[in-house]
Amino acid sequence: MTRQLDPRARQLLRTLIAQHIRDGEPVGSRTLARQSGLDVSPATVRNIMADLEETGLLSAPHTSAGRIPTAQGYRVFVDSLLQMQPLDEGEMAGLRSGMVAGAGTQALLSNASELLSAMSQFVGVVTVPQRAQFAFRMIDFVPIDGNRVLVILVFTDNEVQNRIISTRRAYSPGELEQAANYLNTHFAGRPLSDIRLALLRDLRETRSELEQVLSAAVEIAEQTLAPGAEDMLLSGQTRLMGTQGISDVDRLRELFEAFSRKREILALLERCTQAPGVRVFIGEESGLAPLDACTIITAPYASQGRVLGVLGVIGPTRMAYDRVIPMVQATAELLGAALKTESPAP
Repeated sequence: MTRQLDPRARQLLRTLIAQHIRDGEPVGSRTLARQSGLDVSPATVRNIMADLEETGLLSAPHTSAGRIPTAQGYRVFVDSLLQMQPLDEGEMAGLRSGMVAGAGTQALLSNASELLSAMSQFVGVVTVPQRAQFAFRMIDFVPIDGNRVLVILVFTDNEVQNRIISTRRAYSPGELEQAANYLNTHFAGRPLSDIRLALLRDLRETRSELEQVLSAAVEIAEQTLAPGAEDMLLSGQTRLMGTQGISDVDRLRELFEAFSRKREILALLERCTQAPGVRVFIGEESGLAPLDACTIITAPYASQGRVLGVLGVIGPTRMAYDRVIPMVQATAELLGAALKTESPAP
């Protein structure tokens, strides 16, 4: 699309979108002629604006002679006309203060979500990594009744999880203790996701008295390591109330229902873990109808080379992309660095 735009049209489009992002009003030809820095008349600007409207990059609200960018216009702006603004030292200091290594995984994730919301004034979102990706420090099994077992997991980031599982047969306290001892001796410090295959390999290779212990450990581990429901942390949803383009009551209701259900947004964010770097979904590009008037800016966060999740900002299509994109990227990098001490490599 931008290849079809001559330099004047590109400059006018960049200027118009930057002006609209700043003040939220349709931009008229006289204003654009003054702000663009081009030696062109308002009449020439009107003609170029009409061409940009015809190509779908601008639209004209009924109440104004000025133009505003469409989602397609924002896409061209983000892809080829945007000049990024690096975060200033104050903003970087604010991010670093909330990403202190050793604070605990849940606290770091919550801080990242809240910082993104506070700095952007929109919604901050962070997906919660599967616990199977973290190394565990200790595991213990406590019989409850019948075939039910309480699993106590202590992770290297000091998070503790209790899970109740149902096994195929009842295990005695002694069997459960043997299985826990085996796992703690051979697998402590390794991610849970690595354990199941290693256990099955050990079981195939052994024909000793360990077989019974390994069989119990395999079954209990399979139950314990079954993928849990993915989740995400959202901060600042109410910041979207009154936001230009989203303030319609029906639209807001649909948007908040999507936040409440989570699964559609989670599915979109999950796709973002497959590609490195920042991704920007503008309007209908997200494929989620409630977010048709929104932009989603995401980046994966990783530790020790392993992608743990995705974070980002959800806001209106009219947002300061030059600030929010670097903000999302910096937060992802700082979160990943802080999590290195929370989930050491096996």
